Amino acid sequence: MTVPFSSVLVANRGEIACRVIRTLRRLGIRSIAVYSDADRNAPHVALADVAVRLGPAPARESYLDVDAIVAAATATGAGAVHPGYGFLSENAELAQACAAAGVVFVGPGVHALEVMGDKIAAKREVESHGVPTIPGIAEPELDDAALIAAARRIGFPVLVKPSAGGGGKGMQ
Repeated sequence: MTVPFSSVLVANRGEIACRVIRTLRRLGIRSIAVYSDADRNAPHVALADVAVRLGPAPARESYLDVDAIVAAATATGAGAVHPGYGFLSENAELAQACAAAGVVFVGPGVHALEVMGDKIAAKREVESHGVPTIPGIAEPELDDAALIAAARRIGFPVLVKPSAGGGGKGMQ
C-alpha cells in the first residue's frame, strides 16, 4: 500500500490522538502530536514521533488556535493535519488555513464544513438536493407567535432545537 503522506500532525489530545497516532504508526507514517502546557507529559505526546507545544493550558490558547496548529504543521513538514473529533474537526477556518498553507486537512472540504456547521443552512442544502428531512421550520430568531403557528402547521409532538448548540444542548 502506498501512503499519501510521510507525516501527519494530529490536532487533538488524549485517547483520540493516541488512536490516530497508533494507526499512523501501523501505516508507517511519522506522527506529530501537539500539546498544551498541561499535557506536556500526556500519553499522546510520548507516543508520537514528534511533539510540538501549542501554548498554555486553556484550549482556546492551544488546541483551538488555528494559527498555532498550521504553524506547527508547516514547521514540522507535515503533509496533512488530522483533527480527530471534537476540537477543530468541524472547523472550516482550520480546513481553509491548511489549504492556504499547502497542507491537507483530513476531513470534509471547506464548503461542506461551512454549510453543515450551520443547522439551518445544512437543512436547506440537503433539501435542495432532494434529501428527505423531518417536517419543520428552519428559520433564525423566530418569536413565540411564529413558533406557535409553525407547531400548529407541522403537528404535534414538536421538538424545539436551537440552531446553535450541539449534542442536544437546548432541546426541549
